[in-house]
Amino acid sequence: MTALRAEGWYQDPYAKHDRRWFSDGVPTSLVRDNGVDSRDPPPDVPCPTTLVPIEISKQASGDDDPHHDDNGGREESYDALDYPTLWGFS
Repeated sequence: MTALRAEGWYQDPYAKHDRRWFSDGVPTSLVRDNGVDSRDPPPDVPCPTTLVPIEISKQASGDDDPHHDDNGGREESYDALDYPTLWGFS
């Protein structure tokens, strides 16, 4: 049996924020309070083993994964040096 890794929004197990984003089972610095995203690194203590996922209707709030684009796929990273070419500048 394979253990599932937490991915997505969960209640902040450290009780510092409303929600905290988890990636591959690891708490990240991305947090959300009252619908506003910000950054706050997780405390340097072990994460509690019980996580409470946040169930959000995508129709009510849009795609809640901060890494998805509007086309339903993972957004591509881009090199900052390529930024001018995106707008037709050379």
